[in-house]
Amino acid sequence: MAAKSETEMIEALTDEIGKEVYIDVAKWHLYLRDAHLDKMLAEQLYPMLKDRSVSEDAVQKVLQGVSIKIGGGKRELSLSDLLPMQSQVALMEVLDNFQDKF
Repeated sequence: MAAKSETEMIEALTDEIGKEVYIDVAKWHLYLRDAHLDKMLAEQLYPMLKDRSVSEDAVQKVLQGVSIKIGGGKRELSLSDLLPMQSQVALMEVLDNFQDKF
């Protein structure tokens, strides 16, 4: 079996993040694929996977560094503030599973 290219790995990571990780707003779950945040997050997290440097602290820093505009841009919150704990756990599970592919 041939090794997957970096682009294919990022696309696969994007797909998994998009369907497993969600934002919680007033008990509504908005999955990152529907919010169009999955690819951007996958691209930021992929280098950690490649370097085998995934840690909760490093992932939290990435999530805190992603600003999400709400209310038509009146306010910004970090992605970390919008992900419930269950969704953050799901993200770490996705990353753990992908790290095994390297």
